[in-house]
Amino acid sequence: MLQGISVVELAVWVAGPSAGGVLADWGADVVKVEPPAGDPMRELFGALGGGSLAGSPPFDLDNRGKRSVVLDLAVPEARQALDRLLGGADVFLTNLRPAALERLGLGPEAVGSRHPRLVYAAVSGYGPAGPDRDRAGYDVGAFWARTGIARTLVPEGEDPPGIRSGFGDHVTGITTVAGILAALLDRTRTGTGRVVETSLLRTGIWCLGWDLGIQLRYGKLAPTLPRTEAAAPLVNSYRAGDGRWFWLLGLEADRHWPGVVAAVDRPDLAADPRFADARARRKNAPALIAELDRAFAGRTRGEWVERFDANDVWWAPVQTAEEVVRDPQALAAGAFVEIPPADRDGRAVSAVASPVSFRGVDTGPSGPVPALGAATEEVLRQVGYDDAGLDALRRSGALG
Repeated sequence: MLQGISVVELAVWVAGPSAGGVLADWGADVVKVEPPAGDPMRELFGALGGGSLAGSPPFDLDNRGKRSVVLDLAVPEARQALDRLLGGADVFLTNLRPAALERLGLGPEAVGSRHPRLVYAAVSGYGPAGPDRDRAGYDVGAFWARTGIARTLVPEGEDPPGIRSGFGDHVTGITTVAGILAALLDRTRTGTGRVVETSLLRTGIWCLGWDLGIQLRYGKLAPTLPRTEAAAPLVNSYRAGDGRWFWLLGLEADRHWPGVVAAVDRPDLAADPRFADARARRKNAPALIAELDRAFAGRTRGEWVERFDANDVWWAPVQTAEEVVRDPQALAAGAFVEIPPADRDGRAVSAVASPVSFRGVDTGPSGPVPALGAATEEVLRQVGYDDAGLDALRRSGALG
């Protein structure tokens, strides 16, 4: 889909590289510019104190199919080489903090003045302006904690829950991809590039937009309730007799109520005035949830699945990661792919696919996970460096 689009990525960790990873899966030529020590995501488990596990599947997900170039941007000659790369690129993707970019002469105004057709995509924790524009964030800080998501998920008084690694980063990454594609489309009409700016903070606020919109409009928000007091008993989690959880999805409460009653074989619930309609069930939610808890404890989840499907009850299993990677529907939906090996003696490894497919087009990994600096000479020759020029870069320390 993006064959012929050239991307220069100066990004580390997750939010920026994940956007570049999707663009690479979709056919763009993504050149990943790394410092001599490499993107720290390459050694994720070591950084987290996780021991000596080989490889880094999180790095592989967001960086497969790219070409790695090592440039030490503390060296002027390396910055000149990067500028040559930008001169032939369609997109510059970065998640360095604004102050760092400005110190390197890579702020959007400076780059745009030299390369007016370039789409400049800047991903940050907190945005390009404001008192915290250069504050370290990560998604646990900027996306999860500061936006209100963590606090809103649990009732008052409970500890805020943690976030699984990369969660907010990937939402922000795919948001960045959308912005880049819009800017590329705009360039076909105007002939000039644009600055695309996304942040973990704004993306998280958008994800919590229903709640924050209510807060903005009415100045208050209904509290988050424990599962046993959930206001919508038919959109709630329940545990079967074998300890396995599932979620009821009866958002249209009156439409879905008869099927639930039939599935649990409790006609008395339908006759109970406390549960006569959606309003009554909401008012008496704790009593109804208690009744359903007792009913669901009487069978295994597999048995409930059969009864739910027979009575058109909408539901979903609460799955473990081990169950997800074997889920036949996830497999049929194309959720997993094989990353090709970097050499003939290697083997392909299973990984998560990008979240969008295009019928008739292969959107699997366009290549292996790049070794650090493996394409440095190849890429620099493409922008005009000959043997003498490469030797000069080495002597200057630009290549690390």
